Amino acid sequence: MVWQLEWLPYIYSLVDPTKINQIVIMQRICLFPGTFDPVTLGHTDIINRALPLFDKIVVGVGINSSKNPMFSADQRMQWFRDIYKDEPRVESVAYDGLTVQFCKKIGAHFILRGIRYVSDFEYEKTIADANRTLDNQIETIFLTGEPKYTSVASTIVRDIIKNGGDASPFLPQAVINTLKK
Repeated sequence: MVWQLEWLPYIYSLVDPTKINQIVIMQRICLFPGTFDPVTLGHTDIINRALPLFDKIVVGVGINSSKNPMFSADQRMQWFRDIYKDEPRVESVAYDGLTVQFCKKIGAHFILRGIRYVSDFEYEKTIADANRTLDNQIETIFLTGEPKYTSVASTIVRDIIKNGGDASPFLPQAVINTLKK
């Protein structure tokens, strides 16, 4: 039997104390997959607004052999650890392979995706449909980005950095601090 966490006090009052170990608590675990090369304010906006919806958000730094990232996976995970050092419900891990398989591995029943434009939705819906076909127990949740972050894309930020521009208006302080070194 699976129970929601907020029911716990009521459940304890009903259950035989000798059987309390048999209760399974279901956490709302969400995977936020992406390349995050680099982490932007758009990424943190989506995470911050998703926190009230989930018990735990796992930021999955995807390792894709067909991409050549500017920053290492370790660096990208460290940025999330630094940004969310005071938020124990956010963790970052690197993964490769199918996202739905990784969801199963970490016990996530939700995939979080950020949407900036209609074209993002069309692309993301196609992936969500494929993921649902692979595992109909995993649901994709779309959050639209704050309008002030719709122009923020990691590709644009990388171009600014590569060409010596100031990308700080698009980046969290933890990323800015690393780039200044």
